[in-house]
Amino acid sequence: MTRRSALLMSSSLALAPLAKSLPAAPAGRLKQSAARWCYSKIAMDDLCRQAAELGLLGLDLVDEKDWPTCKKYGLVPAIVSGAGSIPVAWNRKENHDKLEKDMRDNIAKASAAKAPNVITFSGNRKGLADDEGRDTCILGLKRVAKIAEDAGITICLELLNSKVDHKDYQCDHTKWGVDVCKAVGSPRVKLLYDIYHMQIMEGDVIRTIRDNIQYIGHFHTGGVPGRHELDESQELNWHTIAQAIADLKFEGYFAHEFVPLKDPMTSLKQAITLCTV
Repeated sequence: MTRRSALLMSSSLALAPLAKSLPAAPAGRLKQSAARWCYSKIAMDDLCRQAAELGLLGLDLVDEKDWPTCKKYGLVPAIVSGAGSIPVAWNRKENHDKLEKDMRDNIAKASAAKAPNVITFSGNRKGLADDEGRDTCILGLKRVAKIAEDAGITICLELLNSKVDHKDYQCDHTKWGVDVCKAVGSPRVKLLYDIYHMQIMEGDVIRTIRDNIQYIGHFHTGGVPGRHELDESQELNWHTIAQAIADLKFEGYFAHEFVPLKDPMTSLKQAITLCTV
């Protein structure tokens, strides 16, 4: 399930009762967040209130108009819009002028709102060789790296799978993304390491994270297969993954981006507890 298709989910999720009075998970070493789009049928005020009660420190991919609601409940917009879309972004030079403008504008907004990260993408291949797409992304991101550095904002290039959800997406392996970050050479250009997507593409999640943690600025979760709850229906040991990331002294956000099939807040509470280390 993709972010777009989540909007087409049945009304059963929309009508799911909101969990009430769930105790917060004990404080852990990871700053946990959750993706707004996975709970799009829940009113923003209700979602923020319950997220704060459950112990979350942020929400991901929140529209600008809703940032004040996050602030009202002590939540950080942990990652917000930067520039580009999944299929159209930095791997083509003809996009760079617009992307630079959008990134400049959105970094300024993020800085004012104290949102630490902005998201961006490689774009789809559309016949483009991986080395050419990589080199073009490097050129483009170098144009905005200093802007991010000056603002204290981290640009996160998202790793996505091209096998199931985002056919033809170019930044679909960790090495490709790391090569981009190394060549840009900025502490403010990193990867959004989506564990769901990278488990599908390459597995070996913990070792890969350990080897590349200096190039990772943000994490997303999601049960494999299906991108649903972090429970016994899927194949990863999330507590062990969370432990490994915390042991690396990771200071960014570890955000849940799964589409719940059960009661949304109960499932979110279970995920938070599972990943509290």
